[in-house]
Amino acid sequence: MAKTNPQNYITDLLQPIPGRGGDRRAWSIPVISVWCPFFTATNTTGQTAIDADVLGAPLRLQRNQDGTPKFGNNGKPAIRVAKELSDHIRIVRENFTSGLMGYVDSVRKEMPNEFKAQVESAIKAGESVAAKDNGDLLAYILAQAEPVEPIERAEPAESEKELVAA
Repeated sequence: MAKTNPQNYITDLLQPIPGRGGDRRAWSIPVISVWCPFFTATNTTGQTAIDADVLGAPLRLQRNQDGTPKFGNNGKPAIRVAKELSDHIRIVRENFTSGLMGYVDSVRKEMPNEFKAQVESAIKAGESVAAKDNGDLLAYILAQAEPVEPIERAEPAESEKELVAA
């Protein structure tokens, strides 16, 4: 297995790649066209041992507790990713997240001043965006509020006139 240069790997991760539509997604990644081939490759290299039926039929009909098919509010059958595949995807996601944070930590240690400057710049640039969003939200909420009509006060009763005069 060839070693990957970490800098090239990170650069490659940041490049947009046109996606494919219509495939069910798990963790926002297509199941049939990405996860299944990936886990077929990891099975091939002996890194995983996911059952063939899971990779062959990764999408499963959801069922109610009585075993009948489950349907969504739109009347379509409810489909889920097979549990074994979903569990492996969760592990990859957790490891990926850990890898991202490891990269952050290494950059923070190797270039502390530059990293700090990037953070400060981002915070400063974000302040005006957040202020505008807050103003827009407040303006919208105020515009949606029902106007309050002033209460017309009737002529004060005799007892009220006596209290005011005293």
